[in-house]
Amino acid sequence: MAPTELNFITGNANKLAEVRAILGETVQLKNQSLDLLEIQGTMEEVSKDKCRRAADLVGGPVLVEDTCLCFKAYNDLPGPYIKWFLQALGPLELYKMLEGFEDKSAQAVATFAYSEGPGHEPILFQGRTDGKIVPSRGPTVFGWDSAFEYEGQTYAEMPKLEKNKISHRGKALDKLKAWLKENTE
Repeated sequence: MAPTELNFITGNANKLAEVRAILGETVQLKNQSLDLLEIQGTMEEVSKDKCRRAADLVGGPVLVEDTCLCFKAYNDLPGPYIKWFLQALGPLELYKMLEGFEDKSAQAVATFAYSEGPGHEPILFQGRTDGKIVPSRGPTVFGWDSAFEYEGQTYAEMPKLEKNKISHRGKALDKLKAWLKENTE
């Protein structure tokens, strides 16, 4: 049975606002910021481990997200490690990482993991959007949005409603919404 209330584990206000906008009235979304250890591994392994740790700390149902940015020229790296690249370089420098490569294509991936609570195996909901890495355009207030272009616009240049319809996060949350609806009726 799906919950009517979820603890979304994030300290990122922009991410929280975007997730709330996409989920709408589907579920009551509470938010909690936890400093969770992140293992090294695939995006799925990282998401499941983070979800298990959060469920143990919260003692109830949790939702976590791991966002990846995969450069085709780097065989899908930085992938789940984009957070650390972004902290070190900032969004203005991501394009420079691909300077020596003709292929600037990238895939944005959002993996949400839901757990009923401690001891429950996380369920994954994943969304992917193909685009390319470009010199930063638009506001630089939300991660790497200003450097990821989809059909001529960076995420940062798009109106929020438009971005939410096509983004990796929107696609993953559409899957979560469908699961929640199916499991509450």
